[in-house]
Amino acid sequence: MDATTVPVDAGLEQRATERLRALVGSPTAELRADQLTAVRALVEDRRRALVVQRTGWGKSAVYFVATALLREQGAGPTVIISPLLALMRNQIAAAQRAGIRAVTINSANAHEWEQVHRDIHDGAVDVLLVSPERLNHPGFRDEVLGRLAASAGLVVIDEAHCISDWGHDFRPDYRRIRTLLGELPAGIPVLATTATANARVVRDVAEQLHGDRVGTADLALGLDDEVVVLRGSLDRGSLHLGVVSLPDHASRLGWLTERLRQLDGSGIIYCLTIAVAEQVADHLRRQGLAVAAYSGRTDPTERATIEDDLLADRLRAVVATSALGMGFDKPNLRFVYHLGAPASPISYYQQVGRAGRGVAEAEAVLLPGTEDQDIWRYFGSLAFPEQSRVRRTLQALDEAERPLSVPALEPLVDLRRSRLEMMLKVLDVDGAVRRVTGGWTATGQPWEYDADRYARVAATRDAEQQAMLDYQRTDECRMAFLRRQLDDVDLPDGGGGDGWRCGRCDTCGGLTLATTVSDELIGRARTGLAVPGVPIAARGQWPSGMAALGLPWSGRLPAGEKAAAGRAVGRLDGLGWGQALREAFAPEAPDGPVAVPLRHAAVQVLDAWAALDTDDPGHLPRLDGVAIISSLRRPQLIEHLGTGLAKVLGVPVLARLVPDPDVPPADPDRGTNSAQRLRQVADRFRLETPEGAAALAEQRLLLVDDWTDTGWTLTVAARVLRRAGAAAVHPFTLAVR
Repeated sequence: MDATTVPVDAGLEQRATERLRALVGSPTAELRADQLTAVRALVEDRRRALVVQRTGWGKSAVYFVATALLREQGAGPTVIISPLLALMRNQIAAAQRAGIRAVTINSANAHEWEQVHRDIHDGAVDVLLVSPERLNHPGFRDEVLGRLAASAGLVVIDEAHCISDWGHDFRPDYRRIRTLLGELPAGIPVLATTATANARVVRDVAEQLHGDRVGTADLALGLDDEVVVLRGSLDRGSLHLGVVSLPDHASRLGWLTERLRQLDGSGIIYCLTIAVAEQVADHLRRQGLAVAAYSGRTDPTERATIEDDLLADRLRAVVATSALGMGFDKPNLRFVYHLGAPASPISYYQQVGRAGRGVAEAEAVLLPGTEDQDIWRYFGSLAFPEQSRVRRTLQALDEAERPLSVPALEPLVDLRRSRLEMMLKVLDVDGAVRRVTGGWTATGQPWEYDADRYARVAATRDAEQQAMLDYQRTDECRMAFLRRQLDDVDLPDGGGGDGWRCGRCDTCGGLTLATTVSDELIGRARTGLAVPGVPIAARGQWPSGMAALGLPWSGRLPAGEKAAAGRAVGRLDGLGWGQALREAFAPEAPDGPVAVPLRHAAVQVLDAWAALDTDDPGHLPRLDGVAIISSLRRPQLIEHLGTGLAKVLGVPVLARLVPDPDVPPADPDRGTNSAQRLRQVADRFRLETPEGAAALAEQRLLLVDDWTDTGWTLTVAARVLRRAGAAAVHPFTLAVR
C-alpha cells in the first residue's frame, strides 16, 4: 500500500492541520502526506513508527501534532527522549507556539524537578523532555520512570540513529531505550525520528523498536508490519556542495576569511578538534569577523549565549566541533564550512543539513586537511575496549564491598575516564553492571564479549572513512554521492555516473569556488599560526582512590610541592605548529636534535612568557637553572632541548630526572587514565644533581620535557624538585597532547 493512498479519517486530518498551523504560525500550512501517515499511525492505530527524513522536513511537527490530538483523547503526556539541551530548548519553544505545555528534566534544572513531577501528576504537562542519560539515573529510573512509562500517551525517540552502534553518533545510553520500550504497556504509540540513517541503521533501529518483525523488503514503507517505516528523499534543493583542496593551514584560513567577507548571512564552521576550533576562531576575530568558538569545553551558559547570538545574527559564524550539531535550528543558515573532514559521509550530511532549511541557496564546502586521517585514527582508538580490560572492570566491581564511582574505578582499570564511562554504559545495557546511588555494581549476570560485532563495526567505520576520501576526489555529483551513501530510496538510477545529478554542486557546475587565495590573507594567517605557545595548567589535586594503588596521596597537592603554570610550543592536534610537532613525535620519526624551526619556536615561547606583565600570575620570572626529564624513547631530542634552553637562558643544568629503565615509557595512544598514569610515574625518576643536591636550594627552575598529556609526569617531577629545595618549578615542553 502506498503511503500517499492510505485512507485517512477526514476529521483527524482537519484537526491535525489546525494543530500544524498553530505550530508553524501559518494559516495556510498543510501536512505532508508522510506526516499525515505518521500521525494517523500514532493517533488512530497506536502503532510504532520510524520516520527518516531530511533536516527541515518537519519531523517535530509529527510528534507535536500527534501529542495535541492524543491529549484531546485523554492520553497521558508525551515523553520525548532528546540528546541535547539545545535541542530541548528549541522543542520547548516550538511546543509553546502550538499551545502545548512542555517541560524538561535535565542536569541543569535539578531545582525544578520536584515541581515538574507534581505538574506531571496533576496533568498540567503535555510533553516531558528527558535526556537518554537521565533514563539510567538511579533516582529517576527507580522512582519516576516506571510511573511515567505506564502513564505516557506517546514515547518519542529523537535522533534515533544514536540507538544503533552502526550510526555515526552512537550513544550507549540510547540503547537503554530498547529496555524501556519493552516495558511499555500495550497500546502506547512510539515514534522514532532521524535525518541521517542508511539502510543498515534503519533496519537496526526498526528491529529495536519492535524485535525483528521488520523485514528487509518492507523497510521502504513497512505499513503491513508492526513498525511503520517512512523514508523520504534526502535531496536538499537549497544545498550547494563543494570541496576545496588547499596546500596548507594558512591557505585554508585565508580562504575562509575571504569567503566570509564575500558571502551574506551567517553559518557554522566545523572543525575536528577543540584546539583547531579555538585557533580558527581567534584568527577570524583578528581579521575583524564576529565569530565565537563552541565545543564540549565551552561553559553551558556560554553555549546558550553563543547559540542566541547566532540565531539573532549577531555573529557571522560559530566555529564549532561536533558539539554543535543535532538540535541547533536556524532555518536561514547560509553556509556550513568544514575545516577538516568528518570520518563518515553520514556524519558530514548530518552537519551540512543545518544549512539552507529556510533559504533558497546555502553553501556546504569541505576544506580537507592532511591531518584528517590521523585524527580519525585517534578517535577510532577510543572504541569499545579489548576484552581483558572489560573483564578487569567486571572483576573489580564484583570484588568491591560497595558501589564504585568512576574515579574510584580509575586506579583499578587502565582506561581513560571517558572511555571507561562509555564501557560501563554498554555493560549496563547488556545487564552485566548496574548504576546505583554511589556508583556502579556488578550484577553477576553472565556476559560475553561480542568480538565479531565490534570487528564488524570497526570495519564499517573503515569503509565510511574511505567513502569520505572518495567524496573529496569524486568528479560525480556530490549530492548524488551523499544520497547514495545514505541509501536514499528516492535517488533515481542510483545516482552518479550518467545517473541523477543535482545541478547545484561544484562538479555539476552549480557552484564555483575559488581555489586560490590572496598572498596577503595567506600571509596574515601564516603570521598568526607561526606564533608558538600554549599554556600548561598545573595539577592541583591528586586523583581519587590512589591508596588502592599503594600511594598515600589524596586531596590537594601541598603548595610547597606544586609546579607553577607552564608553557609548550603547541598542541599536537592544533594548526600551525601542530604539523611540525606531529612529524617530530611520529612513531617512525628517528631520535635526534630538535629541528631548527622548533628550536626557534621554543625560544620565542620563552621570550613571550618572560615578557608577560609581572602582575600576571603566568609571568616567567628570572630563572636560576634547568632541570631535564630524561627520556628512554628520545634521549637525544630531550637532552638537546634542555641543554639548548639552558644556554639561551644563560643558566646551568642543575638536575636531571632519570627514568627507571625497567619501567616502560607511556604509550601516547594507549589512553591511560589519570590515576594509572600517576601510578606509572610516581616512583619512576631518580634525581641526579651535577652540582650537588644543595645547589637546588631556593632555585627557580625550568623543567623541560618533550611532551605532556595527563600532566602527571611534570607534576611528579616538580614535586621531587620542590622537596629537594627548589623554590619554583616552571614546566616547559615542545607539545601538549
